[in-house]
Amino acid sequence: MDLRFLMLDLGASPPSNAYLTKVTMRRPEKYFPLRVYVCENCWLVQAEAYSRAAELFNEEYAYFSSFSNEWVRHADNLVADAVSRFGLGPKSHVIEIASNDGYLLQHVQRRGIPCLGIEPTASTAAVARQKGIEVVQEFLSMDLAQQLVQQGRQADFMVAINVLAHVPEINDFAQACGHLLKQDGVFTCEFPHLYRLITEKQFDTVYHEHFSYLSFKTTVEIFAKAGLRVFDVEEIGTHGGSLRVSSCRTDSKSHPTNPRVTALLERERAAGMFSRDFYHGLQTAAEKIKDELLLFLVHSKASGNQVFGYGAAAKGNTLLNFAGVKPDLLTAVADKSTFKQGRFLPGTRIPIVSPADLVSAKPTRVLVLAWNLRNEVAAELRALGLSNCELYTAIPQLEMYERL
Repeated sequence: MDLRFLMLDLGASPPSNAYLTKVTMRRPEKYFPLRVYVCENCWLVQAEAYSRAAELFNEEYAYFSSFSNEWVRHADNLVADAVSRFGLGPKSHVIEIASNDGYLLQHVQRRGIPCLGIEPTASTAAVARQKGIEVVQEFLSMDLAQQLVQQGRQADFMVAINVLAHVPEINDFAQACGHLLKQDGVFTCEFPHLYRLITEKQFDTVYHEHFSYLSFKTTVEIFAKAGLRVFDVEEIGTHGGSLRVSSCRTDSKSHPTNPRVTALLERERAAGMFSRDFYHGLQTAAEKIKDELLLFLVHSKASGNQVFGYGAAAKGNTLLNFAGVKPDLLTAVADKSTFKQGRFLPGTRIPIVSPADLVSAKPTRVLVLAWNLRNEVAAELRALGLSNCELYTAIPQLEMYERL
């Protein structure tokens, strides 16, 4: 399809999870344009595709969900809710798509419920297997779904957390999900809500691993074409504002449609999400945030304030590369992931250190790049003994949110 309505242009940058080692620092990095378009036929917001999913989610993929305590708690709560609501037990079968390091399925396993993870990246799948979780190391496809069905492994409950945006062929993915469900099975997925991305200027959630950005209406339509009926939706706070969407096969009579479905569809329509005007302004907002950040970092350096970052996350890499920040303005970025420590951010080549290293350096200011976890970060830094330090976030505007 010919996409002509350009919503956002963030220039060019390396893949946001392509962290560098001292060896790979000697080699040139691959840069790809980072542009996002709006389809005016279906209103799916789509990234301009330059790289294949297999190039992005390879053996060096560095996102491990379990390093966030808040995220592990979120997963446990989701599992507890599903067990209670859908009557899951020892005779049920649970499948997680993009199961990462077992951060969610460990809670299913602990409750004695048979489960299976589908995860394409070797590094995270290996960690999940160490927890005793069975993992199929592949991308979900219709071929894989058919194989699992032939093995009698359809799901009573299937879950995909922050996966839809990462799927290049979203229609095929939805069809595979529908094929994997038992007749009365439930497919629950979570993803950042496009409405919040636009209205709260969350442009840093745009990166190469995200192929699309979803409204609720677009999701309902994609699922319907795949033989799935959305019967419930919940608005949740993760990632700056996400949707938890529950669906079932269209031939299921077990899941009546919650009034929240119609209500949210109407709210999106009333907000103007299906007209061009809604999407204008994000580019200007992103450039203003970039300018504010650069002024903050330059003034901090000039006034003798050392600034560290916290959270070597994909969203932070989008922001820092768009702003052109280098180690002369941001000394280092701390992260709990031992996989990332000792490496360097893609593009900006800022070193990644441990939180203890950050505390030892005694910076006067910390820029929290993982702004969706800012309260967790503040608590962790306080527990590590950081003091006389101001904590900042840059999205949706530069803000000093806590003083330690």
